[in-house]
Amino acid sequence: MSTETKTRARPAAVILTSSAEQRIADLMAKAPADAIGVKLSTPRRGCSGLAYSVDYVTEEAKFDEKIETPGGTFYIDGASVLYLIGSTMDWVEDDFTAGFVFNNPNAKGSCGCGESFTV
Repeated sequence: MSTETKTRARPAAVILTSSAEQRIADLMAKAPADAIGVKLSTPRRGCSGLAYSVDYVTEEAKFDEKIETPGGTFYIDGASVLYLIGSTMDWVEDDFTAGFVFNNPNAKGSCGCGESFTV
């Protein structure tokens, strides 16, 4: 009798829109030489407690979530994954502003300026 373990691909913690994937590609095209990808984290700051932070990353951390996109590797900080599961990350540009926008079903509230959130 053989025991086979069946594994299935688990869905990514964060869904990236095509605009977000394109922005990651644009960032990686002009990234520092030692950058291996772009990383999303949720550091403690702002009036509501947590904020979204997107930065270049130079080394892979053991518990980071890794998402391969057409333009480069996108990481999610291992300590932030639980705050972000089910979120959608988009890149939005208009005449006055440009930035990543998050639709996070785990956020229970946010500050007036939208820079930070609570879970």
